[in-house]
Amino acid sequence: MGFKTVLCLTGADHSDQDVRTAAGLCAEIGAHLSVLIIPPPMLLMSHRRIGDGVPEWPVARGQAIARLNDRFRQIDRFTQNAVRLEKRSRDIQKLLESMSPAYDVDTDYYDPASLGEVARQRALCADLTIIGPGLLNDENLGPPVVNGCLFDTGKPVLVVPKGAEATLWPRRVLVGWDSRVEASRAVREALGLLCVAEEVRVALVDPKGNYNGNGAEPGADIAAYLTRHGARVSVDLLPSAGKSAATVLAQHAIDISADMIVMGAYGSRRLRERLFGGVTRWIFEKPTLPLFLAR
Repeated sequence: MGFKTVLCLTGADHSDQDVRTAAGLCAEIGAHLSVLIIPPPMLLMSHRRIGDGVPEWPVARGQAIARLNDRFRQIDRFTQNAVRLEKRSRDIQKLLESMSPAYDVDTDYYDPASLGEVARQRALCADLTIIGPGLLNDENLGPPVVNGCLFDTGKPVLVVPKGAEATLWPRRVLVGWDSRVEASRAVREALGLLCVAEEVRVALVDPKGNYNGNGAEPGADIAAYLTRHGARVSVDLLPSAGKSAATVLAQHAIDISADMIVMGAYGSRRLRERLFGGVTRWIFEKPTLPLFLAR
């Protein structure tokens, strides 16, 4: 298995489920778990001068006192957040000690606009990033974290929605294939998973046989590629019957009792937020399955 460092990002107020899931996956393959706790954003203090020139009394005095009290409230909130974050870090370390993987736990204060960059920097030094249900359900943290980890690094992401039983030793894997670069990268990044699976089902929705895309025999080329790597592969050609490819793949994954779906992540920079929303809606509207994505 090629995953030696696994990254898990979790919010300061999230449950332990995301960390537990990531730790369990690391224990399966003997990987190092790197946990990044994302705290509430730092509060930016006002640099306005208080009580500078007091043209009117007591109006100016009252305004200065109000501004000073506001600063004290901000400092108090920041201190409370720091204390809560420290407790969260200790709790996660205690949890990981009981689960016994190799791990490190870190925090990173950030400006809200730079959260995607913070996630990107961490994901660059990991083989795989785990996105659990806590982060996935967080409308503020989820989209920028997924964007930073998936679209800006070239590294794979494993999305584990609520209720899903994730494993890095899957019995049956469904691969969504359409002969695009993103699908090819997803397959390449997931090779370790695919080669240990008992069965790999390569699914194509409404494929057309031609020599410029899927080849004269759709699915034969990727099946041969995976077979040479030792995977046990079969090809499923699926009609859409007017449904979206995502819907067809999700239903087929249910029908074959797949443990995981592997697919490429599509979308330009301008469409990232829409893509994230589409992926999450798909996951939560359908029976839950881990989703291995690569860009």
